[in-house]
Amino acid sequence: MEAVVLAGITRRVLDELMRNPYRTIELRGARNVRAVEEAMERAMRLFLTYDPFSDVGIGTEGLLAELLRAAELETRVPWEESDEREVTVCRAKVRLVGLGRVVEVEKERGLLVVRIRELMPQEMGMG
Repeated sequence: MEAVVLAGITRRVLDELMRNPYRTIELRGARNVRAVEEAMERAMRLFLTYDPFSDVGIGTEGLLAELLRAAELETRVPWEESDEREVTVCRAKVRLVGLGRVVEVEKERGLLVVRIRELMPQEMGMG
């Protein structure tokens, strides 16, 4: 199964998704926002992992999710906290499909597209 990678997702979000299979995730990273846009266009699943993009490789474990809906929002940042005043945020409504481990990694136009082997819960080593 192929999926687009969302990397650097907090453990708290991954744990909450494991407890409740439907969740809206707020993404601020440009690569993750672009990944969601690509997943919407190509009707692909998402692979959510705690690892940063640079560490995603064969053997990386994470969660497989179906993208139900996505919306981009412009939000203001307080003047003191950033050099930029506006940030693009993407809200993605996802549904947990299962657990997975990367078996193949491919870079496509700056995105990571991975081939996943689905795992049983007892095979998962994600804390």
